[in-house]
Amino acid sequence: MAYRPALLVVASTFPRWQGDIEPRFVEYLSYELAERFEVVVLAPHCPGAARDEVFSDGDRSIAIHRFRYFIPALQSLAYEGGIMSRLRRNPLRICLVPFYLLAQLLSIVNLQRRHGFDAIHAHWIIPQGLVVALLGKVFRKMPPWLVTSHGGDLYALHGRILTSLKGWVLGSADAISVVSNAMREYCVRFGLVPERIFVQSMGVDLEQKFTPGNAEAARSGLVFVGRLVDKKGVTHLIDAMAILNKRYPNLNLQVVGDGPLRESLVDQARDSGVSDTITFVGSVTNDDVPRYLRSASIAVMPSVVAPSGDQEGLGLVAVEAMGCGCAVVASDLPAVRDTVEDGVTGLMARPGDDVDLARQIARILDDDRLRKALADSGRRHALENFNWRAVGSSYARIINDMISAS
Repeated sequence: MAYRPALLVVASTFPRWQGDIEPRFVEYLSYELAERFEVVVLAPHCPGAARDEVFSDGDRSIAIHRFRYFIPALQSLAYEGGIMSRLRRNPLRICLVPFYLLAQLLSIVNLQRRHGFDAIHAHWIIPQGLVVALLGKVFRKMPPWLVTSHGGDLYALHGRILTSLKGWVLGSADAISVVSNAMREYCVRFGLVPERIFVQSMGVDLEQKFTPGNAEAARSGLVFVGRLVDKKGVTHLIDAMAILNKRYPNLNLQVVGDGPLRESLVDQARDSGVSDTITFVGSVTNDDVPRYLRSASIAVMPSVVAPSGDQEGLGLVAVEAMGCGCAVVASDLPAVRDTVEDGVTGLMARPGDDVDLARQIARILDDDRLRKALADSGRRHALENFNWRAVGSSYARIINDMISAS
């Protein structure tokens, strides 16, 4: 058997067990990389999760190690929305951060001694990138490493200290990948060497999972899929529904996802008189998402820049919707333009503008030929640019080039 380099993947968001509702993009990318590398994933432990196990997808397997960073029952820093969201909900969790960083650092050292990794792929600048950068300064024999930013870690971490840390981590990495061209431009403004910055999104399973299926005749209404947090802009979608329901009284919206804003959004729908036409589905597993997308005519992505500065790094939910044959209406944010081309693969609305959002949705409701043209073009665009196989090959090339140059 040909030698395969060993790769350590470090992430703070990863399925805690089979069938978990946590985002699975790091898992999917790891399967693609497992065709070319021996992959070990390091993620934080949490109550109910195994310390060590193997996930498989067909003949592709990845070994998973979860590090404990506090008393197991009190490990509440990661998952269910991510570290920053968890800190905002309970600022006392900041006390867990030093333990988390130290435990992750020691785990990387131990795994490196055991496996002798040829490369490390750190997802998110802070905390994973920070820990790997620190190790690189302490141990000269640390392997080359790639840091991937997914958006929130680049845009939302402000203040002199955090901004300096971001710059130091990015400057320490052997290679940087970001998921949109807008993020690359942000990094270049940071003063980073452009040749070390690669634009490569995460992918979507467009061959087996996010497909149109056979539900074309049953399509109706709108769907939103995502976390119920500020940057997703659901409050503007509810206001747009209040406008649309005057003209389309039978129009319905399914809100698929959960988050800290759910209660206030339910109250807003009631106060706006549209609670009867909006269904708050709650969290569903990733495997169940296509069912909701296939049943809708239009998928809406009303994202905005949150007060914290956080915003979409790319918005792969638009790609998932395109894969399932939905027409897409999205906010015209820089990163979203990598997935939605206005008038070709979807329609763009001004961010935070309820009236314009309603207007763009109405254009599709009034013109089924337009809806079908956008859906067809969107799926072609998704297949050409966001299929996991192509994404995995791109990341493998970045990592192999990094190893060869070390």
